[in-house]
Amino acid sequence: MNVIDIGLFSSRIDAVCDEMGVVLRRASFSPNIKDRMDFSCALFDAKGHLCAQAAHIPVHLGSMAYAMADIVSRFDWQAEDMLILNDPYLGGTHLPDITLIAPLFAPGSNSPLGFVANRAHHANIGAHSPGSMPVSQSLDEEGLLISPVFLFRKNWLNQGLIKQFADIDRDNADYSEADGDLIQGDLQAQVSANIVGLQRLVELVTQKGETEFTRGLEALNNYGERLARHTLNKIPDGEYAFTDYMDDDGQGNQNIEIRALIKIDGGNVVVDFTGTSQQVAGNINCPLSVAAAAVFYVFRCLMPTHTPACAGSFRPIKIIACEGSLVNALRPAAVAAGNVETSMRLVDVILGALQEAIPEQIPAASYGSMNNIAMGYEANKNQSGWDYYETLGGGMGAGSQGKGLSAVQAHMTNTLNTPVESLELHYPVRIKRYQIRYGSGGEGLFNGGDGLVREYEFLSPAHVTLLTERRLIQPWGLQGACNGQAGVNSLGEKNLPPKISFQVEEGESLCIETPGGGGWGEL
Repeated sequence: MNVIDIGLFSSRIDAVCDEMGVVLRRASFSPNIKDRMDFSCALFDAKGHLCAQAAHIPVHLGSMAYAMADIVSRFDWQAEDMLILNDPYLGGTHLPDITLIAPLFAPGSNSPLGFVANRAHHANIGAHSPGSMPVSQSLDEEGLLISPVFLFRKNWLNQGLIKQFADIDRDNADYSEADGDLIQGDLQAQVSANIVGLQRLVELVTQKGETEFTRGLEALNNYGERLARHTLNKIPDGEYAFTDYMDDDGQGNQNIEIRALIKIDGGNVVVDFTGTSQQVAGNINCPLSVAAAAVFYVFRCLMPTHTPACAGSFRPIKIIACEGSLVNALRPAAVAAGNVETSMRLVDVILGALQEAIPEQIPAASYGSMNNIAMGYEANKNQSGWDYYETLGGGMGAGSQGKGLSAVQAHMTNTLNTPVESLELHYPVRIKRYQIRYGSGGEGLFNGGDGLVREYEFLSPAHVTLLTERRLIQPWGLQGACNGQAGVNSLGEKNLPPKISFQVEEGESLCIETPGGGGWGEL
């Protein structure tokens, strides 16, 4: 295939992933999916190599790209199968992220030509605290664990698993009677997205033929590798190191080290995390697939915009991480915040190392936290329960070309904010303030972006969990510029630690001030 044919083919399969995303969003029930768009959709070849993805969540898609080949090799696939999983140690990220995988069969074919997959974040996966993002010490505390199992097997529905989801709905009562079963409704939306993806791909295979379709996927990945190597060849050969720290793990451990050594040799890259802290008691540990997602994201950002989002683009990159470390944790380490917080710090560490090699291309540290807020109320005989989860943006780091953006989601998250109207419509919460945190970006030749302020007033008692970072250690500036301001969490007049779980009463107010980005260049 020539470059034009590859481009057309790439656009067609990208469009399939986009349509899957539209179906998932429109068919879902929860604000977390339909408003925040905390989901991702992708296409893989018969060996589980990434071939296309929609512009969704980097931490979802990079981790799927890393783990998918191992997942699909374990099963004897048949038409109308659909696999479900959320196990972080068997291809997932953290338990709220549920992944559905379905094989693509051409009419009359006995073996799959590829796979479609989507991953969505569910605000209630049965953890002990509302929002299913607890300050946990073990995977067992984080909710329902789903090791890879068929949700559908030749169109037969796994009723036992459905009952487990129904029990979560019933026990937590996180919906009104008019809303129906929230978790099951969102799962049905995920199923529908995969079905639509398969339908569109069958149409494409029927039009082009199985051989041409398979050749197209192979050519696309080879093209991605060529573009990647062209970019990586521009980075000077050498070894570049950087160290940064997590604020804490919520269990008393602070200044937890993440160290990276990047070796560049003729367009080949090795990212070595040797020296990073061992896994910790708290839940900022992450499986290797999440660390890989952060690595892939950074190097993908350096590539031309027309580089296809496929496995070939990552072939020149090798990752080394010791088993049992913070970035390659072993079961049963808690991981709820590793996916959202440690992944963000990994981006900072990799960018910090690369700024030694290509300083004009690398920005200062962004706000460095997804600023996770989980809240809700456990149902009892007198009152129904509810679960809610959201992430907040902050300030992006400035770079050689200009100042950082303010109050945006950056790096490993790509979600929208929940509109104030939607939040107040669904839950007993009022937003008192939602504004830019002016002056929180680091000063420099180019200032870092400013964070934001979001203040919640609770209209009834609730349980709240905060999983945040960059409250103790500021986002760093570059080339002589100032750091961004650290974030601040407060309940009334009381300052709160980065990671905490607590009860609030009716009328109390929680204020989250997110960090600003680092500045770039001396004034």
